[in-house]
Amino acid sequence: MEEYYHIIFRTCFLYVFIIIVFRLMGKREVGELSVIDLVVFVLIAEVAAFALDDYKNPLFNAILPIIILLFIQILSAFLSLKFKKIRDLVDGDPALLVKDGVILESEMRKHRYNLDDLCQQLRENGIASVTDVAFAYLEPSGNLSVFKKDEKAFVYPLIIDGDIQERHLFTMHKDVDWLMGELAKNNITDSETVFFCIWEDSKLHIQLKES
Repeated sequence: MEEYYHIIFRTCFLYVFIIIVFRLMGKREVGELSVIDLVVFVLIAEVAAFALDDYKNPLFNAILPIIILLFIQILSAFLSLKFKKIRDLVDGDPALLVKDGVILESEMRKHRYNLDDLCQQLRENGIASVTDVAFAYLEPSGNLSVFKKDEKAFVYPLIIDGDIQERHLFTMHKDVDWLMGELAKNNITDSETVFFCIWEDSKLHIQLKES
């Protein structure tokens, strides 16, 4: 009978403890989990499973790895927030799969993304033909962001946390020199001081970093 009490206590304790740990990790949708998030969640599930399977093993042996994984996740989230290059390394960059109705075959191969997947996600976005697409980006989450040709304007993120998004400049047929010239018109000489900058309605919208 004592064995069942141990199992019930461990199950209830780990249930509450893991909920607290997940709350401390922050809110993320399942489809937006990074690779590190996914690995941490899987490892926590494995540690909890071993703790429930072997009730004679000290409970602390399960708690300690979970706490370590919590700190790993928090540290990775902090570094990703502070350094975009780390964020890109962990989460990846959006990939341009369709431009002006033309499927970029090399990008499809690079991301192991087949035509069936592309057609399915275009249909889910209410688009019947790829020729109606101005741009289609494969997001790090696996979702496809689609912009139609008949839409009046596109929003291009050009600077994110001080980092110039050259791929968006390329899409606009512009370069870094053009962007720096536009920033100079707003009395900005260093892109590192810009927190967020987008091109919308034929003009820049700029938000500087907090001092």
